[in-house]
Amino acid sequence: MHPAFALAFGAVSYGVFFATFLYLVGFLGNVVVPKSVDSGTPGALGAAVLVNTALLLLFGVQHSVMARPAFKRWWTRFVPQPIERSTYVLASSAVLIALMAWWRPIAEPVWAIETPALRAAMMALFFGGVGLVLFSTFLIDHFDLFGLRQVVLHFRNRDYSERHFVMPVLYRFVRHPLYIGWIVTFWAAPTMSAGHFLFALVMTGYILVAIPMEERDLAQLHGEPYRRWREATPAFVPRIGTSRTDTAPSSAAEPA
Repeated sequence: MHPAFALAFGAVSYGVFFATFLYLVGFLGNVVVPKSVDSGTPGALGAAVLVNTALLLLFGVQHSVMARPAFKRWWTRFVPQPIERSTYVLASSAVLIALMAWWRPIAEPVWAIETPALRAAMMALFFGGVGLVLFSTFLIDHFDLFGLRQVVLHFRNRDYSERHFVMPVLYRFVRHPLYIGWIVTFWAAPTMSAGHFLFALVMTGYILVAIPMEERDLAQLHGEPYRRWREATPAFVPRIGTSRTDTAPSSAAEPA
């Protein structure tokens, strides 16, 4: 593949991803975007639950299957290696766009906070979760995670290699700060509709199912140092009063 084409493809894939990510923030937060998780006219409850669950499962299957090493070995027979990650990012964005486009609102409230100060605090927590997601991606190399590093190296005629182990701040204390950020983003809502609740519940379940598969792949990739770090570091809740000095991998988590 011509390096200039690979670079352009990677840049477009990243642009689509980032626009999709920003729209997802508005979609879940019910802010700015024309269609959010709660907008639209509710239809039949059963149909909405079936359609929304199918969309969420489609995202989960695509996101996990395409991230597995066995699948990567197979499909890089057809997709050039330099754009493999960018293609995965573009496919994930496309599925997420479809999910948001075809999502059916379920308006019944699960909870509704009435106090203005508490509503504001909940929205602040929501945007804090979004910020934690972004911050965590930069800790584990944002541009590698979303395919830009691969295409830039190819453009420069340099070989791609996995990142070495480093000590990326939050990963000293928990293994999955990125997933913590997503879970907070899913659940921090001043008004939680039944549709939003379904989204948060299924996506949280997906994260909990995906983590063991992801950690198994990372253990095979990084070996004993990763296993020691995984055993010594809690998944979500940091230990109070302990000092983390172990080495954590820069690719420690969350390709999906």
